[in-house]
Amino acid sequence: MITWSQWWPWRWARGGRAKAGGITACSSNKDTVGEMGMTVGQACAGHLSPAADPGRAMKMLLLTGLGALFFAYYWDDNFNPASLQGARVLLTGASAGVGEELAYHYARLGSHLVLTAPTEALLQKVVGNCRKLGAPKVFYIAADMAFPEVPERVVRFALDKLGGLDYLVLNHLGAAPAGTRARSAQATRWLMQVNFLSYVQLTSLALPSLTDSKGSLVVVSSLLGRVPTSFSSPYSAAKFALDSFFGSLRRELDVQDVNVAITMCVLGLRDRASAAEGVRGVTKAKAAPGPKAALAVIRGGATRASGVFYPWRFHLLCLLRGWLPYPRAWFIRQDLNITVPAAA
Repeated sequence: MITWSQWWPWRWARGGRAKAGGITACSSNKDTVGEMGMTVGQACAGHLSPAADPGRAMKMLLLTGLGALFFAYYWDDNFNPASLQGARVLLTGASAGVGEELAYHYARLGSHLVLTAPTEALLQKVVGNCRKLGAPKVFYIAADMAFPEVPERVVRFALDKLGGLDYLVLNHLGAAPAGTRARSAQATRWLMQVNFLSYVQLTSLALPSLTDSKGSLVVVSSLLGRVPTSFSSPYSAAKFALDSFFGSLRRELDVQDVNVAITMCVLGLRDRASAAEGVRGVTKAKAAPGPKAALAVIRGGATRASGVFYPWRFHLLCLLRGWLPYPRAWFIRQDLNITVPAAA
């Protein structure tokens, strides 16, 4: 069986000979340069027209159809804001960045909230703003997910205050400075606890309540969980683990006819001070606007979408990841400040 790498040079050469032969035959009896030019133009026009090349026309038709389906997928919006009124939401990482904006959006939509983050003072500020925006109920619990016993305390608090859960929105983030120092076993262990194991613990503890309410799991992840890049080895490992764990869990729930939706959200650089500080001097990438990214996450969770990509071009990058490895590496290098040496 002939392979693609064997076929295309042969087809190219065959097509080139056919075109050259056609031009020679058409122009062999011509005496003037003008007549020869006209014959060459007619030959090329005949070769490029859809009627002369049905295969090319079919390719164009297929690409047009795929493009139409792609845009229809992104433009189809069945988001109903009223569906979130009275919804019981446990939101982690709610003190800054996308998490803070998520809290404000849910408050405007009339959801009942339990917010958690490590810093109590920041949480109190967000809670006060949520009440001003119209949240019927809003509670908070200061919690550091780096400690394995904390997730159980958080879920029990949420169930006690809200009487159950409709949404578990996992957004908390442990960010280590980019560079070689982040590759140590100690830093990797800490990152895995905060960015992966605590997600697993919270999910396992909240799943029975979400099953009863036919609720949704919304997991805010990162492009680095789909496309690995430089100077982020432990962080990427944790994000890839999230993608695999929740992808497998989604299939398990489907097989068991458990009506709990899982929405994986692939975002770019977080719009928060800790995220920016962690990659300072290493990347040229700009943070995604927090309010817009948060709204995309809420829409995805409310419509029970399997995936959310913000900005949308990240979806294309994820699709092309395995097809174009060398251009991918080139594109990634454009976002790196490679003149700055990695931190020791």
